[in-house]
Amino acid sequence: MYIRENLRWRVIWKYAWRSVLLFTLYSLFMCFLYAKVGLRFIAIPWQPVATLGIAVSFYIGFKNNGSYDRFWEGRQLWGGIVNASRTWAIKALEFVTSVVDAPNVSAPAASASELSHRHRQLVYRHIAWCNALRIQLRRQPELWDEQVAPFLDPEESAIMRGKQNPAAHLVRQQAAELRILREERGLLNDFQHVSMIETLEQLYNLQGGCERIKNTPFPRQYAFFSYVFVWIFISLLPLGLLGEFSKLGPSHVWLTVPFSVLVSWVFNTIEVVGHTSENPFDNLMNDVPMTALCRSIEIDLREMLGETDLPSRLEPIEDILY
Repeated sequence: MYIRENLRWRVIWKYAWRSVLLFTLYSLFMCFLYAKVGLRFIAIPWQPVATLGIAVSFYIGFKNNGSYDRFWEGRQLWGGIVNASRTWAIKALEFVTSVVDAPNVSAPAASASELSHRHRQLVYRHIAWCNALRIQLRRQPELWDEQVAPFLDPEESAIMRGKQNPAAHLVRQQAAELRILREERGLLNDFQHVSMIETLEQLYNLQGGCERIKNTPFPRQYAFFSYVFVWIFISLLPLGLLGEFSKLGPSHVWLTVPFSVLVSWVFNTIEVVGHTSENPFDNLMNDVPMTALCRSIEIDLREMLGETDLPSRLEPIEDILY
């Protein structure tokens, strides 16, 4: 996610120079045919071109609204993951404290070391879930050993890595752990167990929302025809401007080039902005900063455990927070 208030000119130029060069060459070629070769018939009336431009602007505006909605929903889902993560850690630390009133459980009272182990296991597995979900959405399985495995037991990590949907199975494992804490260890009463299961259900809903965005592409009929219509307009734009500028004098026809390039760049940029916002989980410049959010979750949860040797928060790289 680009976090600087204003885009740097080098960033704008990086993504614009190819299209600007193409628009310039095309406009120069049309002006050359009109002014030097004498092909006056290539000029077309401005009114239909202007009408097409208005229609295209409405169409790409509609598409961009839909694209932004997908990005914003993705950001809201990850905001929910941040909040649910803190809730999970609080419940794990405050509910799993000592033997509760469980008449069917004959287990001895839990020691301080066992409670610490249980707390760490529940919290660390959740951190692993956050990272597993992120690398699933970005389709980066090669990061498992570095960013997920350290929070799991080696055996559990190996099992989860072989699953089709590791994040879903990690939540399932959390539920199994809660059952053991309630039925075998007596560390949760029924109310606490239900409350923590509800938090797991919330995590599943948030994960499902992310998967829905990732696995459902932006409707191609909108994306494709927006691209086609923009380029049809860009192709006709210099032809419509030729006649208008020629009315000012023979030499003014070359003003078609700068004005055509400027308008073409504006329309193309609007189209590109919408296109790059369609998939908010692709680890691009304008996507949801899931890596930074996972790191924030890790810091908050490990600090709740009382740890002090914590990683630092991620800083933007060239104004981009990943």
